[in-house]
Amino acid sequence: MRKKVLFTIAAMIWATPIYASHPLITDDTNSQGKGRFQLELNTEFSRDRESASGISEVAHGTTASAMLSYGLSDRIDLIAGVPTQWSRLEENGSVTADNSGMGDLTLEIKYRLLENRDKGVSLAIKPGVSIPSGDESKGFGNGKVSGGVMVIATRESKLCSYHVNFGYTRNEYRLADVQNSMRNDIWHASLAAMVNVSSALRAVTDIGIETNSSRTSDIAPAFIIGGLIYGVSDNMDLDLGIKGGLNRAETDTTLLAGIALRF
Repeated sequence: MRKKVLFTIAAMIWATPIYASHPLITDDTNSQGKGRFQLELNTEFSRDRESASGISEVAHGTTASAMLSYGLSDRIDLIAGVPTQWSRLEENGSVTADNSGMGDLTLEIKYRLLENRDKGVSLAIKPGVSIPSGDESKGFGNGKVSGGVMVIATRESKLCSYHVNFGYTRNEYRLADVQNSMRNDIWHASLAAMVNVSSALRAVTDIGIETNSSRTSDIAPAFIIGGLIYGVSDNMDLDLGIKGGLNRAETDTTLLAGIALRF
């Protein structure tokens, strides 16, 4: 059924996440610093509901991801991440699909190529690839190497900061039926803001849109995120957020939670 196809598509999208300052999707130009590490452990719990022809379908998804960043220099970070995913589809209360597995490994390099500290403005570029490590037959991966690039702009001040992302991803698929149903070229645009509520607490919001990966729809999924990031210490952050779909092409609701450790 149509919803089952969309659910599989959603799982494939989760397999190549965009890593940022969780719970945000929009990335910033900040780097870890030469020789420094950051480990992020994030979770997402999503729910999407659709009713048609007397059938009520509910898709549940859970993603647990780990991302490790290393500062090759003060301006360059090497980033590696991999998600583990669980998905379940219900029709009129009965479970019709239940899958789990690891997604594709993601490798990225973020390079802050321009910076004006007096004005608080900086620009970075982040190319990356996803390497097949998931089971594409379950929707947990593409089955082929895919790649993309993100252009990142940041404007920082004492009270708040703003971040803008424009990106392109070229997805390649191994399965023939997926090749026929999924788009290869995905464009992304998003805008995020962080407000310093206190020395330890930041309120964040994020809004974005990207190309619909399904060839059967021309509606571009659009989202909005609201959340908080709390600095337990200089080397530990906790975060919590909620992501909502702004149209029917986007997942209805997603709860976001994570922890970032720097060393």
